[in-house]
Amino acid sequence: MCLATIINYIDRSALGIMWPAMSEDLGLTKEDYAWIINIFTITYAAGKFISGKLYDKVGTKIGFVLSIFFWSLASVLHFFAKGAASLGIFRGLLGVAEAGNWPGAVKNNAEWFPIKERGLAQGIFNSGAAIGSIVAAPIISSLFETYDWKWTFVIIGVLGFLWIIPWVIFNKKIPKDHPWITEEEKAYILSDTAKSNENTADRKSLSVAKILSYKQAWGAISARFFIEPIWWLFVFWMPIYLADQYGFNVKEIGLYAWFPYVGAMIGSLSGGWYVKNLMKTKSLDKSRKKVILIGAAVILLGIIGAILFADTPEKFVSFVFIVLFGFQFSISNIQTIPSDLLNKESVGTLAGLGGSIGAVSVIIMNWLIPIITVDSYTPAFLILAVLAPLTVLSIFILIKEIKPLQTNNR
Repeated sequence: MCLATIINYIDRSALGIMWPAMSEDLGLTKEDYAWIINIFTITYAAGKFISGKLYDKVGTKIGFVLSIFFWSLASVLHFFAKGAASLGIFRGLLGVAEAGNWPGAVKNNAEWFPIKERGLAQGIFNSGAAIGSIVAAPIISSLFETYDWKWTFVIIGVLGFLWIIPWVIFNKKIPKDHPWITEEEKAYILSDTAKSNENTADRKSLSVAKILSYKQAWGAISARFFIEPIWWLFVFWMPIYLADQYGFNVKEIGLYAWFPYVGAMIGSLSGGWYVKNLMKTKSLDKSRKKVILIGAAVILLGIIGAILFADTPEKFVSFVFIVLFGFQFSISNIQTIPSDLLNKESVGTLAGLGGSIGAVSVIIMNWLIPIITVDSYTPAFLILAVLAPLTVLSIFILIKEIKPLQTNNR
């Protein structure tokens, strides 16, 4: 899952990193960029919901084969981009296919790990987003210098096709039927709530209406709505910010843009490790909420620092390092909440819903950026500063206790 996510982020990061050269070749503007990334985000939002239902129906093995095949194909198709329209179409295909990575991974973790291990498993998987962003900047800028932007998209697209081969070999069946693990390992994987879910053959996937009838589900969804723009602002707009504010070219963007994602990688792994250790002495509810609260506080401090003190590119990427650390410290636990609330047959649907609604707020943010950043990016950063505490409030108010719901879905 981590490796798939690294490839996912290399593919999606390529546009922003190479935009200064691509926009010149294709005659595109900053407004065109906002339009193109919103096409990606709209299809990404739809893809989260569609893929969540798909994974619940066909399983993680086939679901991931379909997702990564089509997003790799979409990356290769960028070679044929001639302008804003064709580039928007290819980004749209990339978005709907890449979206499957997250509900699929949440469902995969629900199948392969007991509750006490899922936060760390999600942290390891989520670190792929940071690692992908770290390696994307130098890899893409180097490929661009050697081959140009068209062939760079082809080369990174091929990586996904190669990933499918070991995935099909290793992921033969779900844990209770997998031939490569021992009975002791199966018993451990299927312990506590996971065990009851695996052993109940007649459970069915809940309908969307049924899932939305629980306020706890709305807590998980609204948290994604508030927190997602914090990550995506930097994924989409940090390369453009560096080009606008400091006149960076593709190579210079590659030299700077990777550093904040080191913070994200550390945050992802440490958030998963910390919640696992908290759960040795505290309840699932208290452990998850404490980690999410700490992460939101770190986000807020990093954003305030960026607004007040980031007057050089070095200071700016250092404060973004702090923001993305806090984001990933929290998000692994927020993304795991669907598997805490629902059985494995319905996890993909709720995870997909959360991702889709989260993408809606990103679409709004992308639309606003060219409007509110004419003179300064400070208004954008102030919005992010408000979103962090709203994320915490949505969980604390709507989910009084994070625990499995009594759904009676037989």
